[in-house]
Amino acid sequence: MIRLNDITLTFPDGDTRVTAVDNVSLTAHPGTVTGITGPSGSGKSSLLAVAATLIRPDSGQVLIDDIDATRLNPREATELRRDHIGIVFQQSNLIPSLTAREQLTVMNELGARHSRRKRAEAATRADMLLDAVGLTDHGDKRPHQLSGGQRQRVNIARALTNDPSVLVIDEPTSALDQERGASIIELILRLTDELNTSTLLVTHDLINLPRMHGVVHLVDGRLVDTFATT
Repeated sequence: MIRLNDITLTFPDGDTRVTAVDNVSLTAHPGTVTGITGPSGSGKSSLLAVAATLIRPDSGQVLIDDIDATRLNPREATELRRDHIGIVFQQSNLIPSLTAREQLTVMNELGARHSRRKRAEAATRADMLLDAVGLTDHGDKRPHQLSGGQRQRVNIARALTNDPSVLVIDEPTSALDQERGASIIELILRLTDELNTSTLLVTHDLINLPRMHGVVHLVDGRLVDTFATT
């Protein structure tokens, strides 16, 4: 579970500071997708970065599986992110030289202890996740051989390689047409349910909001509306 309590985040702006997130609280429970919406510049991506422990807020708590990430030092925050959080950025940012399967298995090598001992386990999980996102027959293809929707599916699978309890996703359908975008949202909903993750999803695509378990709406960094859809 992830719980954000009274999060405030500011950035320097000349001699003053601008508030990107203003006293926002929200909770995402296991097995649910919470949509985060609002106009451009409303603080959605900033809030997501705080939730992913990529930015420390000025004040408030980020509780991930009852661990207060705001009290961790940078090394501890990195370990928390590696072990508990999956991040899907707006762009897939796949490594051009690696196959779809290698995009996933390489995650095992990034700083984790005893990574060599876990290579067989990582390969097995990579194949399982490629099957889960419908890319079993595309594991040996490199990014340039995949469509935009397929690359985003690899991006999602890669974020799940560490079996995270929390999944944060930033605009996963922004570069896709409506049909492919809908399939990506369906995939996220299904995997959230099957893997019991607590998912936060930033989106401008209002047509998919009724399918989510809850929605929060930000304007000028403030939470102006929140409601359950299911």
